[in-house]
Amino acid sequence: MVARVLRSAGVRLALGYALVFGISAAMLILVLWISGINILTRQVDAAIDADEQGLAEQWKQGGPEALFETIQSRIASNADNDSIYLVLDPKGDVVAGNLDSWPDQVSKTGQVYEISVNRNGKLNQARFHRYDLPAGYALLVGREVSSRVALRTLLAEVLAWSMVLIGLLSVAGAILLKKLFGRMVSQVSQTADAISSGDLTRRVAISGRGDEFDRMAETINDMLDRLNRLMDGVRQVSNAIAHDLRTPITRARARLEDASMHAGSAEQLRSAIDRAVSDLDGITNVFHALLRISEIEAGARRSAFVRLDLRPLLDDLRDLYGAAAEERGLSLTLSAPAELPALGDRELIQQAVANLLDNAIKFSPRQKSVEIVVEQTADTMMLAVRDHGAGIPVGDVSRATERFFRGEAARNTPGFGLGLTLVRAVAQLHGGTLELQDANPGLRATLVLPRASELRAGRGASPRAEAEGGTLASAEG
Repeated sequence: MVARVLRSAGVRLALGYALVFGISAAMLILVLWISGINILTRQVDAAIDADEQGLAEQWKQGGPEALFETIQSRIASNADNDSIYLVLDPKGDVVAGNLDSWPDQVSKTGQVYEISVNRNGKLNQARFHRYDLPAGYALLVGREVSSRVALRTLLAEVLAWSMVLIGLLSVAGAILLKKLFGRMVSQVSQTADAISSGDLTRRVAISGRGDEFDRMAETINDMLDRLNRLMDGVRQVSNAIAHDLRTPITRARARLEDASMHAGSAEQLRSAIDRAVSDLDGITNVFHALLRISEIEAGARRSAFVRLDLRPLLDDLRDLYGAAAEERGLSLTLSAPAELPALGDRELIQQAVANLLDNAIKFSPRQKSVEIVVEQTADTMMLAVRDHGAGIPVGDVSRATERFFRGEAARNTPGFGLGLTLVRAVAQLHGGTLELQDANPGLRATLVLPRASELRAGRGASPRAEAEGGTLASAEG
């Protein structure tokens, strides 16, 4: 039973709190008690020392008679009747003082004694110092400390009751801490159980106090919201794959089946097979793009980051896509600074910009232009591709970067709706964003990237990145 209770983290935390609180309070009380007793003792010793110095001065000035007279005067003026004096002559006889006899225990000079003495038929606790005087006289100076003993007893009782109160407070605090901890853990556990049972709408309750528990609950809820979005994304991707890939697969199968049944020559059969292979290559490209997006979102390519200048990369893309733009009756222009220092993966940035250019050229009407404009601030680089096409409806902007999403204007154009998804993944990998804005007319797609603080003169990407930049795989959007 005890072992099962101690396995509870809440119980262990509460016991630990009670133990630490109790030990700390006990140590504090002990220090206060010892300090209080020491203060009283030092006060008594200081009074005895002052008495001894005054009496010694009287002996120097007037001899035994002056000492005896001073002792009698002090005894008479001692309202508390706690001062004790005793003088012995060289023979050991009492010649002055208010104590009947010399205590047997007091034998050494300079040593402090605290013993019980009989005064006026009553046994009292007293503290003494012995001093040896000239001519064989001995002086005993002391103070009754019965009141100090009573005060010490009272203080001990008070502290004992304080310990009891502290113990009760420790237990109460431990119970309260266990309840708070247990309530939070219970809420998290219940939410986790509901999530594991398939209820992805459950969330940890937030009290509204803004404390650590609320911040933890908000973090957990944010994690669950992201998990829910990811699950929705998985379902959407599954549905999109089933829907968008069904057509090319069915088309390839139909072509092969038709060729098998009706091909009248080897040339017709070969042509049908080539068209089917083309359809299957498109499906392969889709899966390749999905794998690439997953790889980018997992951050696996961050190890390939190098310092590079994006201006030569943009010049190459302008030359490459300029020919494709001319075939469609478009013009492609580039407006950018002479140097564009950046830190990132050359191949991925190249692929992201290529996807934006591919979309811009694909959806632009003839006799229009596609512009690449790069602007820099102290911290960011904004690489925008602007076209003069139909753009993206306002209601579709938030979904344009989802996997397989295609607006109404893109239904009859080639592609699978993965291009902008890949661009967004590249932007996020580099710590940036993808912004889609209405250019009225057309669309302005801006790739916002952090700017490298410096770029070494004469150096661009590493040899590895240059080699990787030789291939350009674009997921059509």
